[in-house]
Amino acid sequence: MNTPPLDLIGEPFAVIESDPGVFTTLIRKLGVQGLEVVELYSVEPYETDHLNPYGLIFCYLCDSGDDTADQLAGNEEFDDPDARSIWFANQLSDDACASQAILNVLLNCKDIDIGPALNEFATDTDRMSAVMRGLSVSNMALVREAQNSLARPADLRGARHALASSALESAKAKAKASASPPFKKRKTAASSSRRKRKAASARADEKLDAYHYIGYVPAHGRVWELDGLRTAGPLDVGEIDSDDLTSRAGWMDIVRPALQRRMQTVLHSGSEHIQYNLLAIVDDQYLRASDELEMLKRKRAAIERRLAQSYTEGWSDKVDPALLASPSEAFATTLRPRAQEAGKVFAPDFGARKMEKELAILDMPERKLVPAWENCVRAALSAKVAVEEETEKSRRAQADHVRRTFDYEPFIREFIIALENEGLLEDALQDPKAGGRVEAQDRPGPSSKATKKKK
Repeated sequence: MNTPPLDLIGEPFAVIESDPGVFTTLIRKLGVQGLEVVELYSVEPYETDHLNPYGLIFCYLCDSGDDTADQLAGNEEFDDPDARSIWFANQLSDDACASQAILNVLLNCKDIDIGPALNEFATDTDRMSAVMRGLSVSNMALVREAQNSLARPADLRGARHALASSALESAKAKAKASASPPFKKRKTAASSSRRKRKAASARADEKLDAYHYIGYVPAHGRVWELDGLRTAGPLDVGEIDSDDLTSRAGWMDIVRPALQRRMQTVLHSGSEHIQYNLLAIVDDQYLRASDELEMLKRKRAAIERRLAQSYTEGWSDKVDPALLASPSEAFATTLRPRAQEAGKVFAPDFGARKMEKELAILDMPERKLVPAWENCVRAALSAKVAVEEETEKSRRAQADHVRRTFDYEPFIREFIIALENEGLLEDALQDPKAGGRVEAQDRPGPSSKATKKKK
């Protein structure tokens, strides 16, 4: 059997978009089941409490050239004994903060299925320091490949180019340091001043807009802010009320002020636009909607069995005629077009809840059977809409993923070559508005704005 070569270095991490569909795909590639990521447009209770989030991911734009990043990182050096029970890893790889934030949150969540790979990883790194955990994340092929599979081809090439350039510059610096120059050039005040001006100008040109991710999660009775760049470890946001420990909604009251302060800090950093977004890790909405529809299918079958026993001559004339023709549509979906077909269920307690409902229907008085059937069909119509919306959302996310990760460069290169071979490239470069040729300085080129980069 051929053994694959051992990957001792691996590829660099490429930046990915802060998009709920991208992060949902990322956690599924990591082996996490039953969860998805949604975007929050407000932190008010009406927007968050009904979702019961397991954790939050806050993405913000911080200019690497100013002090905003340092203010937000909060690198106070103190040892918090309560934080020792929190799984936390420092970020050691550039552009890995998306996966870093996801892992920092997921490995502190209770009652979720993180899959065998992450379970093994959490066990292996349980007694490690935050720095060693960060090193383990950087060297974990599963995490790197999952993130890079969601990056645009141009971003992936850029990450590889940056790594190659960094290695080449390092090799040149070592070679230059090891070589002994025959003579030393005298430094003058003028030459030193010129070098400083050139270095300052180069730093200004290379100034990047850096995006960074941090996580928020409730664990061990407290809410924690998990910033991979914070060397002091997890930051204690506040204690959860003892009455809310059994619910996932109560911790949002603790984290809300902290999020609002961070949003205000980003808004006051001088940018004219909102340069942040907030993602929440929640239960998979499709699984919940699908289970609800499947439960209504079984409830309908149980009610119809009781109706057939109670009305041997027939019961169809006793229900609302408008609803009588609805079951064939209400219980059918795009994925399961047959209304009578029982589909897959996901909730572990589905069987127990189904049995409770069937026992309740057996004990139901005869006069309530017809209204119960009508209510069941009406509920199925609403549940079907929810299932179809989640199905369409998944299709859009998949289409966006294909468009994002497809490499258009070979086609564009061949298209331009074909235009040149056919003698059409000169005409394509003519400016249609002015009626003349586009000058070199007017042609589209690299933007003069700062390049955006995610840490």
